[in-house]
Amino acid sequence: MDFTIKRKSGTDHCHHSLVNTGITLRQIKITNYTFTSCPMEILIFFIAHWYLSLLMQTFFLHRYAAHKMFTMNQAREKSFYVLTWIFQGSSFLSPYAYGVMHRLHHAYADTENDPHSPGFSKSLMDMKTKNYYNKIVGGTDSIEPKFKKGVPHWAFMEKLGDTWLSRIGWGAIYVLFYVQFATAWWMFLLLPIHFLMGPVHGAIINWYAHRYGYVNFKVDDTARNLLPFDFLMMGESYHNNHHKYRGRANFGFRWHEFDPTYPFILMLNKLKIIKLKPNNDLNYM
Repeated sequence: MDFTIKRKSGTDHCHHSLVNTGITLRQIKITNYTFTSCPMEILIFFIAHWYLSLLMQTFFLHRYAAHKMFTMNQAREKSFYVLTWIFQGSSFLSPYAYGVMHRLHHAYADTENDPHSPGFSKSLMDMKTKNYYNKIVGGTDSIEPKFKKGVPHWAFMEKLGDTWLSRIGWGAIYVLFYVQFATAWWMFLLLPIHFLMGPVHGAIINWYAHRYGYVNFKVDDTARNLLPFDFLMMGESYHNNHHKYRGRANFGFRWHEFDPTYPFILMLNKLKIIKLKPNNDLNYM
């Protein structure tokens, strides 16, 4: 077997040509085969958007807005509001609506009053999340006040992030970036994930972490730990752990359950940007 690989010069993109490959054992010959890999700019952009959007969802929307695992002053709260708008972009999720819905999820998990229970939905797209979300954002819900108490609400940023101008504007930025750096048509298939990044992250946990995975603790619902090592969801995959200790800032328990968001929280706590609540493991709002 012998083959040669020629690298195309004069371009920053990853084009490689495999030319005149002969496999004599089976008398198979492949000629002029071209493989186009993903440019580094696209890869970095996608990974950065995935994890920065997810960081705001797990740190600010989930652990702060919904559970109040730590406190911060109003100026810093508004700073994280702005960062959420930037990092989630076209899929900006209202911290207020998210916080209220998530409290409902813990209070009524896997019942008909749960905003996103797979047990009461025919499919992922059939979950009631959107209806709950729109009513809370529009102020037409009839949710008990206790679920709204203390949930952050900055009306200006909530309204800005939910406008079509904002969502389409961020979407246009993503498209222009891909037009500039993408080198093959299939790369544009990643754009819908960019457009819907926030809901994609939510759906992975709200649907799949109530169907698949393993259990560390006995709880009164179907919450499971989706991944044994959560490289994908920054600790959110340890859903069973979280449903057992709903106010605990560190979602990991076993030796392999590393929660990447927790060191970030510890760092901000040490810098006095936030203040972790002590003895808060069993509190969920």
